[in-house]
Amino acid sequence: MMHWLATTNAELTFIGKPINPLAARSAQTTIVTYCSQRIDNVCGGACTVYNGNHACLNAPNTNCLSATTNVGFCDRGGCGGSCNQFSTCGTRLDNGFCFTPGTASILVPFT
Repeated sequence: MMHWLATTNAELTFIGKPINPLAARSAQTTIVTYCSQRIDNVCGGACTVYNGNHACLNAPNTNCLSATTNVGFCDRGGCGGSCNQFSTCGTRLDNGFCFTPGTASILVPFT
């Protein structure tokens, strides 16, 4: 994911903790990147990058996402409604992304 973040031409917005892979306990956080557009097997457009632990992320208009741990993605706000897991992605995209149309919120677990 770090390579994708460094080389993408997507419009990125960062939320949560600053990303520093050398920081103590950096492996105990989850990085989630979620974006508004899918073109063929590419995820992009306006993307938000979250770095942190246990959270319910408001993510309207999300069409694809990637994460460093297993996260849930739901079709309603507040991490409700019908939810699925990143680990059981039905349509894999390039660079470790998953096609997630209709996503409105993302549940980041305790890590």
